[in-house]
Amino acid sequence: MNKQARPRASVPSRARESFSAKADLRRIRLFATDVDGVLTDAGMYYSESGDEWKKFNTRDGMGIKLLQKAGLITAIVTQERTRLVARRAEKLAISEVHQGVMDKLSVIQDMASRYGLSLDQVAYIGDDVNDLEALKTVGFSAAPADAMPQVLRAVDYVCRKKGGEGAVREVVELILEAQQTGRS
Repeated sequence: MNKQARPRASVPSRARESFSAKADLRRIRLFATDVDGVLTDAGMYYSESGDEWKKFNTRDGMGIKLLQKAGLITAIVTQERTRLVARRAEKLAISEVHQGVMDKLSVIQDMASRYGLSLDQVAYIGDDVNDLEALKTVGFSAAPADAMPQVLRAVDYVCRKKGGEGAVREVVELILEAQQTGRS
Protein backbone atom coordinates (compact mmCIF):
# COMPACT_ATOMS: atom_id res chain seq x y z
CA MET A 1 0.00 0.00 0.00
CA ASN A 2 1.30 3.46 -0.82
CA LYS A 3 2.03 5.31 2.37
CA GLN A 4 0.46 8.49 1.07
CA ALA A 5 -2.88 6.67 0.91
CA ARG A 6 -2.70 5.74 4.60
CA PRO A 7 -4.73 7.96 6.89
CA ARG A 8 -2.70 9.75 9.55
CA ALA A 9 -3.63 9.32 13.18
CA SER A 10 -5.33 12.31 14.76
CA VAL A 11 -3.05 12.15 17.79
CA PRO A 12 0.03 14.28 18.40
CA SER A 13 3.16 13.17 16.52
CA ARG A 14 4.91 11.95 19.67
CA ALA A 15 2.08 9.52 20.30
CA ARG A 16 1.82 8.16 16.75
CA GLU A 17 3.57 4.89 17.52
CA SER A 18 0.53 2.64 17.39
CA PHE A 19 -0.29 -0.94 16.58
CA SER A 20 -0.38 -0.09 12.88
CA ALA A 21 3.08 1.48 13.17
CA LYS A 22 4.34 -1.62 14.98
CA ALA A 23 3.03 -3.72 12.08
CA ASP A 24 5.01 -1.49 9.72
CA LEU A 25 8.11 -1.91 11.87
CA ARG A 26 7.91 -5.69 11.70
CA ARG A 27 8.22 -5.47 7.89
CA ILE A 28 11.25 -3.16 7.85
CA ARG A 29 14.27 -4.66 6.06
CA LEU A 30 16.18 -1.50 5.09
CA PHE A 31 16.98 1.37 7.45
CA ALA A 32 18.24 4.61 5.92
CA THR A 33 19.32 7.78 7.66
CA ASP A 34 20.28 11.31 6.83
CA VAL A 35 23.46 12.61 8.50
CA ASP A 36 23.44 16.29 9.47
CA GLY A 37 20.74 16.87 12.07
CA VAL A 38 20.11 13.14 12.52
CA LEU A 39 23.39 11.31 13.11
CA THR A 40 24.88 14.67 14.17
CA ASP A 41 23.54 17.68 16.06
CA ALA A 42 23.33 19.66 12.78
CA GLY A 43 26.35 21.70 13.78
CA MET A 44 29.26 22.10 11.41
CA TYR A 45 32.47 22.82 13.21
CA TYR A 46 35.42 24.45 11.44
CA SER A 47 38.91 25.02 12.75
CA GLU A 48 41.12 27.98 11.84
CA SER A 49 43.05 25.67 9.51
CA GLY A 50 39.84 24.76 7.66
CA ASP A 51 39.31 21.31 9.16
CA GLU A 52 35.67 20.28 9.42
CA TRP A 53 34.44 18.30 12.41
CA LYS A 54 31.20 16.51 13.16
CA LYS A 55 30.18 14.84 16.39
CA PHE A 56 28.56 11.42 16.01
CA ASN A 57 26.77 9.67 18.87
CA THR A 58 28.29 6.27 19.64
CA ARG A 59 24.92 4.91 20.80
CA ASP A 60 23.47 5.67 17.38
CA GLY A 61 26.42 3.77 15.92
CA MET A 62 25.73 0.77 18.15
CA GLY A 63 22.10 0.90 17.07
CA ILE A 64 23.15 0.62 13.43
CA LYS A 65 25.37 -2.34 14.33
CA LEU A 66 22.40 -3.99 16.11
CA LEU A 67 20.24 -3.58 13.00
CA GLN A 68 22.96 -5.18 10.90
CA LYS A 69 23.24 -8.06 13.38
CA ALA A 70 19.48 -8.55 13.06
CA GLY A 71 19.91 -8.84 9.28
CA LEU A 72 18.70 -5.40 8.19
CA ILE A 73 20.35 -3.40 5.44
CA THR A 74 21.64 -0.04 6.67
CA ALA A 75 22.18 3.04 4.55
CA ILE A 76 23.23 6.67 4.68
CA VAL A 77 21.59 9.10 2.26
CA THR A 78 22.85 12.68 2.56
CA GLN A 79 23.07 15.82 0.51
CA GLU A 80 26.50 16.64 1.93
CA ARG A 81 29.67 15.09 0.55
CA THR A 82 32.46 14.71 3.11
CA ARG A 83 35.25 12.31 3.98
CA LEU A 84 33.97 12.38 7.56
CA VAL A 85 30.74 10.66 6.55
CA ALA A 86 32.61 8.08 4.47
CA ARG A 87 34.87 7.35 7.45
CA ARG A 88 31.92 6.99 9.84
CA ALA A 89 30.13 4.69 7.40
CA GLU A 90 33.26 2.59 6.99
CA LYS A 91 33.67 2.27 10.75
CA LEU A 92 30.05 1.10 11.03
CA ALA A 93 30.33 -1.22 7.99
CA ILE A 94 27.51 0.59 6.18
CA SER A 95 27.87 -0.48 2.58
CA GLU A 96 25.08 1.72 1.19
CA VAL A 97 26.58 5.20 1.47
CA HIS A 98 25.07 7.82 -0.83
CA GLN A 99 26.54 11.32 -0.58
CA GLY A 100 25.81 14.42 -2.62
CA VAL A 101 22.21 13.27 -3.11
CA MET A 102 19.73 15.87 -4.28
CA ASP A 103 16.84 13.42 -4.85
CA LYS A 104 16.81 11.18 -1.78
CA LEU A 105 13.60 9.40 -2.74
CA SER A 106 15.10 8.19 -6.04
CA VAL A 107 18.13 6.78 -4.23
CA ILE A 108 15.90 5.02 -1.68
CA GLN A 109 13.69 3.63 -4.45
CA ASP A 110 16.78 2.37 -6.27
CA MET A 111 18.12 0.65 -3.15
CA ALA A 112 14.78 -0.97 -2.43
CA SER A 113 14.56 -2.21 -6.00
CA ARG A 114 18.10 -3.63 -5.96
CA TYR A 115 17.31 -5.60 -2.79
CA GLY A 116 13.89 -6.74 -4.02
CA LEU A 117 12.04 -4.71 -1.38
CA SER A 118 8.92 -2.58 -1.48
CA LEU A 119 9.04 0.93 -0.05
CA ASP A 120 6.82 -0.34 2.79
CA GLN A 121 9.87 -2.33 3.94
CA VAL A 122 12.01 0.80 4.25
CA ALA A 123 12.42 3.04 7.31
CA TYR A 124 13.96 6.50 6.92
CA ILE A 125 14.87 9.14 9.49
CA GLY A 126 15.42 12.72 8.36
CA ASP A 127 15.17 16.22 9.76
CA ASP A 128 14.79 18.85 7.05
CA VAL A 129 12.77 19.79 3.97
CA ASN A 130 15.07 17.91 1.59
CA ASP A 131 13.98 14.70 3.38
CA LEU A 132 10.23 15.27 3.08
CA GLU A 133 9.53 13.42 -0.16
CA ALA A 134 11.33 10.30 1.07
CA LEU A 135 9.76 10.54 4.54
CA LYS A 136 6.27 10.70 3.06
CA THR A 137 6.83 7.65 0.86
CA VAL A 138 8.66 5.02 2.92
CA GLY A 139 6.96 2.42 5.12
CA PHE A 140 8.05 4.05 8.37
CA SER A 141 9.34 7.58 8.81
CA ALA A 142 10.86 9.27 11.82
CA ALA A 143 12.47 12.57 12.78
CA PRO A 144 14.58 13.76 15.69
CA ALA A 145 12.79 15.95 18.25
CA ASP A 146 14.52 19.07 16.90
CA ALA A 147 13.67 18.51 13.23
CA MET A 148 12.03 21.25 11.18
CA PRO A 149 8.32 21.75 11.98
CA GLN A 150 7.08 20.64 8.55
CA VAL A 151 9.08 17.42 8.94
CA LEU A 152 7.68 16.83 12.44
CA ARG A 153 4.16 17.09 10.99
CA ALA A 154 4.89 14.64 8.15
CA VAL A 155 6.51 11.69 9.93
CA ASP A 156 5.06 8.60 11.59
CA TYR A 157 7.22 9.00 14.68
CA VAL A 158 8.86 11.97 16.37
CA CYS A 159 11.75 10.96 18.59
CA ARG A 160 12.11 12.14 22.13
CA LYS A 161 15.83 12.56 21.43
CA LYS A 162 17.40 15.27 19.30
CA GLY A 163 19.66 14.73 16.31
CA GLY A 164 23.11 13.57 17.33
CA GLU A 165 21.81 12.76 20.80
CA GLY A 166 20.40 9.28 20.29
CA ALA A 167 17.45 9.77 17.93
CA VAL A 168 18.69 7.04 15.57
CA ARG A 169 19.12 4.61 18.46
CA GLU A 170 15.58 5.40 19.63
CA VAL A 171 14.15 4.42 16.24
CA VAL A 172 16.40 1.34 16.08
CA GLU A 173 15.05 0.18 19.45
CA LEU A 174 11.46 0.58 18.17
CA ILE A 175 12.23 -1.49 15.08
CA LEU A 176 14.09 -4.22 16.97
CA GLU A 177 11.40 -4.42 19.68
CA ALA A 178 8.63 -4.73 17.10
CA GLN A 179 10.53 -7.37 15.15
CA GLN A 180 11.35 -9.33 18.30
CA THR A 181 7.70 -9.18 19.37
CA GLY A 182 6.68 -10.32 15.89
CA ARG A 183 8.80 -13.46 16.24
CA SER A 184 7.42 -14.44 19.63
